[in-house]
Amino acid sequence: MLLTGSQVIIECLKEQGVDTVFGYPGGAILNVYDELYKHPEIKHVLTSHEQGASHAADGYARSTGRVGVCMATSGPGATNLVTGIATAYMDSVPIVAITCNVGVSLLGKDSFQEVDIAGITTPITKYSFIVKDVEKLADTIRRAFALAKRGRPGPVLVDIPKDVTSNKVEFKKGKAAASVKEPEPLSESDIDTALAMLERAQKPYIFVGGGAIISDAAEEVRTFADLLDAPVCDTLMGKGAYDGTADKYTGMLGMHGTKTSNLGVSECDLLIAIGVRFSDRVLGDPKRFARQAKILQIDIDPAEINKNIRATHAVIGDVKDVLAVINKRLPRQKHGEWLSHIQDYKREFPLSYPAQGLSGPYMIEKIDELASSAIIVTEVGQHQMWAAQYFKYRNPRTLITSGGLGTMGYGLGAAIGAQTANPGRQVINIAGDGCFRMNMNELATAVRQKLPLIEVIFNNHVLGMVRQWQTLFYKQHYSATVLDDGMDYVKLAEAMGAKAKRVTTREEFDAAFREALSCELPFVIDAVIDADDKVWPMVAPGKPINECFDGDDYKK
Repeated sequence: MLLTGSQVIIECLKEQGVDTVFGYPGGAILNVYDELYKHPEIKHVLTSHEQGASHAADGYARSTGRVGVCMATSGPGATNLVTGIATAYMDSVPIVAITCNVGVSLLGKDSFQEVDIAGITTPITKYSFIVKDVEKLADTIRRAFALAKRGRPGPVLVDIPKDVTSNKVEFKKGKAAASVKEPEPLSESDIDTALAMLERAQKPYIFVGGGAIISDAAEEVRTFADLLDAPVCDTLMGKGAYDGTADKYTGMLGMHGTKTSNLGVSECDLLIAIGVRFSDRVLGDPKRFARQAKILQIDIDPAEINKNIRATHAVIGDVKDVLAVINKRLPRQKHGEWLSHIQDYKREFPLSYPAQGLSGPYMIEKIDELASSAIIVTEVGQHQMWAAQYFKYRNPRTLITSGGLGTMGYGLGAAIGAQTANPGRQVINIAGDGCFRMNMNELATAVRQKLPLIEVIFNNHVLGMVRQWQTLFYKQHYSATVLDDGMDYVKLAEAMGAKAKRVTTREEFDAAFREALSCELPFVIDAVIDADDKVWPMVAPGKPINECFDGDDYKK
């Protein structure tokens, strides 16, 4: 059948099973929006800003495992997607960003709202396409979805000149990109070596990252931990891959990891790294990281092996597939004495915070108590670390956060995407007041969409994490980090149509949060906390992780 380029785009989205698109229209993409108008089976969420659209597509993808889709017009519309695309790239999130550009004859002539978005995004996508021929449009879109999901997932951009969206082509229906992963052949010798290392280990430690979430390997991780009889720690991105309430679980590893995990990994003789990148926030001093241990790394991406730390041995493959094979062949191990030693650390070094007063950790624990099955979304900063430390993530895809890029302003857009994709779930965005200011305009989007998400602002009137570093390492020079300008977040939220409460005590927070849980509209809780509350424990930049310290250590 003969279709315009715009019709081809919509038909291809339908082929791929796309039910929701987040975006913002403009001149160059008007043909596509005109065609989208005729297809109510694809829901369009109009965000307040294109960056919100890219974050929403990201939150949709992280919470479901499906490809998130966002759209924007040329020039500034396209460039406004860049931060969201980079965020998705760093955390291996499958999104397809569709932009439209000026006509082919106007490309390269500094035309109105022209920008080389394909060139701009090449370093932060798996692939960036510009489609100058309508004959190639359908195949390019299909390829974009396949690339976004294949292997290590990530964002793909498709830029389409406006005249291509109006040109006509004979369209043939195609197939959706495969939703079931084709298992890659694994190296038998690599598996054999891994099994030998596992059986020889006396003090093994399992370290789980975001790759285990992406590959849907939570069940395999649990079985593996039981077979190996080993403690388990995780990265920020790995939260929920292993049950945070399990006895073997010891918390996060790294700069704001638990003392138990940091000390235990420093003492282990075999570290099994499952789908992790070994980022600087985990390693501390890479030369002194897990010096007593051999490192067995399992990852789908060969580029991650030996990138940040040298592995003793690696198995390349999808985490779920690799663990499935290992679990079938690994005899049940017993490491009772080692586990008992780690349990002693857990009793000696529990996470703690002041017994009185409203604080971030208290609120996270109360949220966990009252909404343990919620999808938690965060911005970036102290509140993000408290959410990682004090909420017990029992299942995968229940923490949505910007780990690699650390994008302030990410959370509210991502929460909109997660809530749109999961209408029957409670979605809660944990924000600092600095982050909330960056993209608070998306609260209007949440209201317009009638999303019952909860926004909890940890309002300390400062840029909390930066202030913490200024306190500890910059002689208390609080340069450009004080936000005490009298902004009223309750009035702001109410002006946008949301419900809102300000709280200053534990009792007020408990009551407000219970009220928020029963509200059918977005609900903002402005929770005022102390400007000098800190995230403990902490490892100083560049120091080995076994030199972690808490508030009591700092006072000494």
